[in-house]
Amino acid sequence: MATDAPTTRRPIRALPTLVANQIAAGEVVERPASVVKELVENALDAGASRIAVDLEAGGADLIRVTDDGIGIRASELLLAVAPHATSKIDRAEDLTGVATLGFRGEALASIASVSRLTIVTRTADDEASWSLSAQGQEIGEPRPAAGPVGTTIEARDLFFNTPARRAFLRATTAEQTRCVEVVREIALAHMGVGFVVRTAGRVLLELPATVSPRQRVLDVIGKELEVHLIEVHADRQEGDQGAAVWGLAGLPAIARANHKALRTLVNGRSVRDKTLQHAVREAYRGLIEPGRYPTAVLMIEMPPSGVDVNVHPAKAEVRFRDQGLVHSVVFHAVRDALQRADLTPGLAARPTFRAFGPGTIADGEHERENEGYALREQAEAHQPGLGFAEPKAAMPAEPWSIGTRTNEMPPHGAHTAPLNGALASRAMQVHDSYLVTEDEQGLVLIDQHALHERVMFESLLARVSARPLESQRLITPISIEVSSDQRELLDGLNELCERIGLELSPLGARTVGVMAFPSLLFERNVDPSEFARDLLDAAQGSELSAGSEEALHEVLDMMACKAAVKAGDPLTQTEIDELMRFRGTVSRSGSCPHGRATTVRLTHRDLERLFDRR
Repeated sequence: MATDAPTTRRPIRALPTLVANQIAAGEVVERPASVVKELVENALDAGASRIAVDLEAGGADLIRVTDDGIGIRASELLLAVAPHATSKIDRAEDLTGVATLGFRGEALASIASVSRLTIVTRTADDEASWSLSAQGQEIGEPRPAAGPVGTTIEARDLFFNTPARRAFLRATTAEQTRCVEVVREIALAHMGVGFVVRTAGRVLLELPATVSPRQRVLDVIGKELEVHLIEVHADRQEGDQGAAVWGLAGLPAIARANHKALRTLVNGRSVRDKTLQHAVREAYRGLIEPGRYPTAVLMIEMPPSGVDVNVHPAKAEVRFRDQGLVHSVVFHAVRDALQRADLTPGLAARPTFRAFGPGTIADGEHERENEGYALREQAEAHQPGLGFAEPKAAMPAEPWSIGTRTNEMPPHGAHTAPLNGALASRAMQVHDSYLVTEDEQGLVLIDQHALHERVMFESLLARVSARPLESQRLITPISIEVSSDQRELLDGLNELCERIGLELSPLGARTVGVMAFPSLLFERNVDPSEFARDLLDAAQGSELSAGSEEALHEVLDMMACKAAVKAGDPLTQTEIDELMRFRGTVSRSGSCPHGRATTVRLTHRDLERLFDRR
């Protein structure tokens, strides 16, 4: 229940220093992991080559960060815990080119305002260490101490003077896990630095220094993932702006149910950025199922002037000067890497992150798949109109589709492509649902519906990119009952419907007529009223009416799914052969447009294990 506002005017006054610092701490210090992040980043900015983090009670009772960096001069110790004091910027203009990890200036002051802080530090020029203690608003004087070159900072009894905030801390294990995760993220970008995290004498994380970015990524996310990762790299410069990307991206089989395995770093700083996450997810569109997230670690380097890191109190978010450029570079880098890779999953079920069984990615996969784009261009240029990729000239009204029983074959000399390497034999159909064949790596099992769905989607996408799909007008409109909300969506769907060859027209307050229908769907015996209802259902609460490319892809997904052969449809050998040929020419044939796998491989090793030959 709301309380009445006070009726007496209260004077405006400056806040006490302690209160101001505690407010600032509320932005910087949310929990023990926040303190760990600030202190470890300061250690890195000090040039440390080894950083140790010790925790008690998940960091609530003690956080100790020890480094071998350059240390702090005794004359600067008091300034180190003063608000808005920093060695990393001098003027406002410097904010546009911040290249260090920490610079806000109030981190140590904020930590000291909510904990019992002790600093022990020594520079190479000092004969001895110096110590300073601070808690709340009480700041002591620097005192001589013992210790090596570098800095050790202890924060004890976090939130001792703000018990309400301490009460909101989670269980010790949860807070401890967050602290370790912070160190993992920071360590990804600083491979030349060794890190260790300990509690009660037990090592929680140890990452030795290395010169290999790949090795550091594997040390952080788990060496067992190596066979499931592909390398990503790109570098683009446009005028005074540009971006370089390197990283490791996971195969679709190791996609997760949340975004925690998608890590992005900008100029050595781990960030959560919607632009970067959208670019990565778009690159995986159609390769993983909706609701799942890719596993990837991507490191983006760009001029400091091209990114603003001062948009979030904890520097966890950034703002790009040229957002479109960064999105494009990341999207194409990841997409191109996926195009080059063999994405066919093995026999094992979808593995759990950091808990994978043995598996291999075949040698030579990159050489085989490097032709992905060229194959598609050749298919579009030379296929004779019987298949799913659109030729550039002399095309019949509609592409051939499995199930129409035309039994036509490409003429002699038509381009065909291998299925991830030369097939040793033709495919056979099993249970009127699956195709079985082999390649040089082992036995290949194919879901005929999922594969045909991908083939048809790519065909439809190629056709609609050039011109609207062919349409057939109905002699008598088919009327369907709709909700008033769906009736209101018609105007916004006009552009999209025109592109796919569908015409919907209002016939009454809650009635819509299907006036024309895509010819391909007619040929595939798709029910016009059912498709129209599904389209309107999808448009409710979505962005289909916006006419975006994402909306177009969603509708083409729907069309391809409805038009593709189904499980249980018998296929002639001619149809099987042609579907297999098209598998080698279309993009992303390893998954249907919804991200479900079209193909599973049982390698020679899998077969030997199944029959106890190993």
